[in-house]
Amino acid sequence: MDNNTDWIQIKVVTDNETAAKVTEFLEKTGALAVTYQDTQDDAIYEPEVGQMRLWPNTEVTGLYEQGFNADPVVEQLRREFGFMTPIAKVRLEDKNWIRAWMDQFKPMKFGRHLWVCPTWLEVTEPDAAVIKLDPGLAFGTGTHPTTAMCLEWLDSLKLDDKRVLDFGCGSGILGIAALKLGAMSVYGVDVDDQAMIASEENAERNGVKGQLQLKLGGPDLKLEPFDICVANILTGPLIFLEPQIATLTKQGGRLALSGILTEQAEEIMQCYEKDFIVEKSADRAGWAIVTGVRR
Repeated sequence: MDNNTDWIQIKVVTDNETAAKVTEFLEKTGALAVTYQDTQDDAIYEPEVGQMRLWPNTEVTGLYEQGFNADPVVEQLRREFGFMTPIAKVRLEDKNWIRAWMDQFKPMKFGRHLWVCPTWLEVTEPDAAVIKLDPGLAFGTGTHPTTAMCLEWLDSLKLDDKRVLDFGCGSGILGIAALKLGAMSVYGVDVDDQAMIASEENAERNGVKGQLQLKLGGPDLKLEPFDICVANILTGPLIFLEPQIATLTKQGGRLALSGILTEQAEEIMQCYEKDFIVEKSADRAGWAIVTGVRR
């Protein structure tokens, strides 16, 4: 293939503060898309609500159309930002990128019966409880260890005739999973308007729009206590919201908490012991899940 028909990528490593300015520059010079990648496995802990934090060492990549002359852009990047690190100019062979992207994803099984499956694929296993959910940039799609552990926990329970609360519902994946596993009713609550939109769309895609009840609300949210409560958020909010989560879980009700780093699990267990019999803490890839029963 003639190199002039290849797609062009411009890659530069910068810090988190400069990344946004570089992104704006690349977009102004014709980039079709700009992506970020961590270059040194730097951890990011608990950003504030509505805040997008990047890594201290962030690789910014701009994708340009076929045949684009990247040399002037590279030189201008050096002049405007004074980069001392190399700026890479990479050619990408033309191919069906949408198909290549789709081919990365396969159905994922969680526990005994539960599957998360992209909309363009099928699960043929008998008795499978299937959630149709496409990979995306935001919220939970099952690939993160915290979501996976929560899905496996739900699959381990008998949810028939149970009322379930998905506290901090995000994409709605946990609430939809509970319904697919036989829950009588499910509430999904979140403080984010976008979570409400995502959850509603995913509920409709999975045929449970009328069964997944969604409510926008924060610490003052009032609902009848639930048989099952699952909260996959972050350690700080979980500690702050312990009194409310306890109130929303009926006596004898089961609880799962995640979005917790492994080293934070003990703090969460101590916080919740006053209202719950904490059963265990499990971890995976540096993340933990804490489960218990309401006293």
